[in-house]
Formats: sequence, C-alpha cells, structure tokens
Amino acid sequence: MTTERLTTELEDILKAGDIIRRGGLVAFPTETVYGLGANALDAEAVRSVYAAKGRPSDNPMIVHIAETSELDPLIKGGLDGISEVTRKAMDAFWPGPLTIIFPKSDTVPYATTGGLDTVAIRMPSNRTAYMLIAAALRPVAAPSANISGRPSPTTAEDVLEDMDGRIDAVIMGEQCDVGIESTVLDLTGEVPTILRPGIITKEALTEALGMEVVYYNALLERPVAEADPESGVADTEFKPKSPGMKYRHYSPKARVRLIEGSAEEFAAKARELGLEAIRNGQRPAILDYEEDELTAAHDLFADLREFDRQGYDLILIRTLEQSGLGFSVMNRMLKSAGYDIVN
Repeated sequence: MTTERLTTELEDILKAGDIIRRGGLVAFPTETVYGLGANALDAEAVRSVYAAKGRPSDNPMIVHIAETSELDPLIKGGLDGISEVTRKAMDAFWPGPLTIIFPKSDTVPYATTGGLDTVAIRMPSNRTAYMLIAAALRPVAAPSANISGRPSPTTAEDVLEDMDGRIDAVIMGEQCDVGIESTVLDLTGEVPTILRPGIITKEALTEALGMEVVYYNALLERPVAEADPESGVADTEFKPKSPGMKYRHYSPKARVRLIEGSAEEFAAKARELGLEAIRNGQRPAILDYEEDELTAAHDLFADLREFDRQGYDLILIRTLEQSGLGFSVMNRMLKSAGYDIVN
C-alpha cells in the first residue's frame, strides 16, 4: 500500500473525507496528538485500524465529532438523555481535549467500543480535524496514529515512521499543540471519574462541574506484575473503558528510567547511571524538564522519538510533581518506563 501525503488545503481534506467514507484510513492532526481516522460506524473499517496499529481489539477507540448535534444518534437516549453534569462538561471543555464516556446506542458497533456498552466521544478543537470530520460526513474513530505501544505521534513525520505503507493517507499538518492525549472522563456512574489524565486536570474538572472528580483507582496504583509480558497486560480479564488503561503504552525503543529528587540529586544519579551505561557499551540520554509541566506535556513524546532516531539506548528522565498537569505527564512517563523509578 502507498500512503498518500495530503495537505491541509480544502481539496485534500475533501479527498481525505472520501477515503474515510469508503472505509479507508487517514491520519490527521488534532490539538493533542495525531489520530488515525476511520468511519466509526463501519465495523470493518475500525477493524482495519486495529490491524494497522497492531492494537488489541478490546482496547476501545475514541469517536470524534464536529458538532454537538452529531451526538444524538451515537448515545443511548440521544441528546435529550444527557445529564446536567455532562452538559456542564461539554459546555466548559468542548471543543477541546476532553473525551467523555457515554452509554452507547445501537448505531455504534462493538468493534469501535472494544465490546463495551459505552462509547468514548470528543469534539476536537483543531481546525484540520474539524474540517476532516465534516468532510467525512461520519463520526471518526481515531486512536493515536502509531504502532500500538509506541510514543504517540505529535508530527506527521512521526506518523510516517510507524504507518507509512500501512494506511491510505496522512494529512501533513502542523505539530500538535498539547502533546499528550485527551483527558478521558467517565460520567456513566454516580461519581465523575478520570480514566486517563490529560491537560484538562482533575482540579479544572472539579471546578467546572461543581462536584468532586476522582481518578480511576488504577491510576493511583503501581500495576501488579504483568501476566503477559509480550503484550504488556497486567490483568487479562480487565475490560478497559478508555484507551491506555490495559496495555503497555508510550514506550520508545530505548529503555526509560525515571529518577526522583531535586535537580542536584537528579544530576548526580543521572551521571552515575549514565557512566554505568557507557561502561556497558550503551548510549545514555538525560532529560530534565525542570518542573515545567506544559513543556513536558508538549515535548515528551517528541523527545522520546527523537532519542530513538539518534540511537540512544537509555533515557534518564527526572520525575515531575504528581499533581495537576504533572500527574497527567507522569502517567505517560511511568508507562514509558514500565514503572522503573530510581530514588
């Protein structure tokens, strides 16, 4: 398969929309990371996304829409059944990097939801993403446009590293603004629960909704030993409601180790581990975001990929404070490192 490079001009966006309507796959920029788009209502097209990514089919996809009215056929009870708290979340953060979990309607195939009776939906704020969804005339299922388990792509070039020859087209857009995936918020239970942290933080959601928002318990715990090291699955019976909850994610080819402590403590430990790696014939890289959470969110995946391009074997990263946006970035750091933390 030849992967076509498309521009962000209207003619190419219309072409991309046609590819999706015909069951094809198009990678496109969003404000978070690049997504790999398919017709969310076409089970066969969705299955081709799983195949292109090497992604397990019980990992649900996020459905992207361009207008609130497009929710109506996708969720149980339609727009009239949306709760007050859900409307508050939509009013505050849509369009934007917030994914909301809804009970699904029969219109959405189980291939899209990973076999669940819920569906994850968001309305991206990126203009190219908006235009593509509108051009497709369909809701677009779009996980990150990378080989499953690799760092999510934040540039079109990142996408092509993983997907060239596997998908129909890539829209060669700009670098993504945010750099980590959307916050996923489950509003199907009594307590609003974050399943995946993102740039929209727990604190921001609590303030906007006027009620306490909590993290899903597993986000606060270190996973048990993996039951299946090959796939990175800690619990083979677990049915994830959101991407990134079950399988290994965000891992570069290099080994990642996290180091806790002050700048001075990090420098000393990184030097020690770096010299050890050099003695063992490895190339170490050192990464310290100096507690700048926004920069860390924007650059982490790009930095991990760049270190791989340069052939590093070990990446030593200073940890962030696990609160606010720092919690979200640390979620990615911890998974990329396989929870390898040096004190």
